[in-house]
Amino acid sequence: MKVRFYTTLSLLTLLVFAACQQNGGFRKKLKIRDTTHYTKEAYIEASLDSNLLNKFLATNTNFDQYDEYIRNFYQKRGYHYAWINKDSLTEQAANFINMMKNDASYGINDSSLINSELQQLTDTLLLSEAGLRIADTARPRLEMLLTAQFFAYGNKVWGGLTADSAKDLEWFIPRKKIDMESLLDSVVRKKSNAFEEDEPVNRQYKLLRNELKRLANLEASTKWDSVRLAAKATFKKGDSSAVIIAVKNKLAALGDLAVNDSSSRFTPELDSAVRSYQARMGLKVDGVVKQTTANALNVPLEQRIRQILVNMERSRWVPLEPTTDYILVNIPAFTMYVYDKGKLDWSCNVVVGKPGANTVVFSKDLRYIVFSPYWNVPPGILSKEVLPGLKRSGSGYLARQNMEIVGASGKVIPPGSINFSKYSGGNFPYVVRQRPGGRNSLGKVKFLFPNEYNIYLHDTPARYLFGENKRSFSHGCIRVAEPKHLAEWLLRADSAWTEKKIDEAMNAGKEKYATVKDKVPVFIVYFTAFVDSKGKLNFRDDVYGHDARLAATLFGNNEPKPAKSPADSAEKY
Repeated sequence: MKVRFYTTLSLLTLLVFAACQQNGGFRKKLKIRDTTHYTKEAYIEASLDSNLLNKFLATNTNFDQYDEYIRNFYQKRGYHYAWINKDSLTEQAANFINMMKNDASYGINDSSLINSELQQLTDTLLLSEAGLRIADTARPRLEMLLTAQFFAYGNKVWGGLTADSAKDLEWFIPRKKIDMESLLDSVVRKKSNAFEEDEPVNRQYKLLRNELKRLANLEASTKWDSVRLAAKATFKKGDSSAVIIAVKNKLAALGDLAVNDSSSRFTPELDSAVRSYQARMGLKVDGVVKQTTANALNVPLEQRIRQILVNMERSRWVPLEPTTDYILVNIPAFTMYVYDKGKLDWSCNVVVGKPGANTVVFSKDLRYIVFSPYWNVPPGILSKEVLPGLKRSGSGYLARQNMEIVGASGKVIPPGSINFSKYSGGNFPYVVRQRPGGRNSLGKVKFLFPNEYNIYLHDTPARYLFGENKRSFSHGCIRVAEPKHLAEWLLRADSAWTEKKIDEAMNAGKEKYATVKDKVPVFIVYFTAFVDSKGKLNFRDDVYGHDARLAATLFGNNEPKPAKSPADSAEKY
């Protein structure tokens, strides 16, 4: 059976472990020799018998799904060894083995990454000073095990869960395939840091991997005592308390507080450190230590490590960073990031779907901008809110909401001609829409990237919501804090759309479409742990329970799985 390999977004910009030179769990590293090129004699000697390969594949059924890849790899290189020179492992083999061992040390503890036989064979080389000290019959087996393990490793670490599993976890961003055969061929031909250079992962994965190692080392060496606050207690710059010492210790360990200060006084340096930490946690940034900040500081490091591992798995699914313009919306961060030719240009706050009306994780191309848009009331809101209002007061309700009723042809229908009492949301044969204007639920502009979920970006008259810390209030669509800026950015290469023209269209009170000349990909993602553009590790709350469901899949825990929110085809706002 042929297996499909996929890369890992980010978010992603999110991402495989390179050999770490600081692995305290392994005292000695594999002895390697110069393997720049085979001599003719060694090249002839270092080759496999195809029958031996056939026997290996027939008896090692755990590699069945990689059978075709392994055969093709050796056929293309004339069955010559890839990992073993005349009397030593190649540099690439040593790097790969150390990489697999480091994975287990830092959380990716999976028996599929390095099986017991491969572990035993490679361990015999640790004391080697004069080449391979294993029986001649074991050499080809070690060679074939390394190749088979490369595909198993790549499938796990570079590809992650299958695409179908990701969809079950409500992730609908297509994943890019990995040409594992070409990748392996490239890696074994290169020297030095070939694995690190060629790993087919998003940069966000690598950044999270580094943070995972840092927190794992911190967790092993630090006693993570709780910061205990009295009820409603708060501490700010200038205050003194024994609690402040505990806060300083934690922020120093986490890297937010640079100075070594054991005093009980709330210093200006601590104020800056608290603000830094609050920003990384998605909390209100005010420099005040209160219960919300203490709760975040008290999260066990083990839990943070698990959160990183969950998001590393998501980072395996996303494509490599685009080098074109694109827009990224991270739902748990309530933030939209706008990239110009692959570089972060600007960002702003967004409002996303409330729990139960989840914003869907997917990607599509942004094609149209609609100025002064109508808002067609979706069936759910029509049934629960609008029809009851129409039954109570008919045309009066429509006037108050600046709404009108239209038929299939788009012609406006007088409300007095409709008997609202005989309709429910499911059988109402007309469209209720809100006219363009300042009170329109979509605001003055919306941005369309056509999709089956009917989700889009748009303005909103409820501007106050962007000042909230947790911004999950919508019915599924994404409200943008800076819609005019986004319109200008998308149309910046179109001379017909000046700032004045855009402003006029947004306030015209008449719907008008603009086509974006070069389609801009929009990625709506879900990362509760990520490294920001300043290199700082961020954590966010699991607003939809997606982390809990993925953790149950990855770690086999018994955490309850929240029910999926329906991705109905109704237009959302």
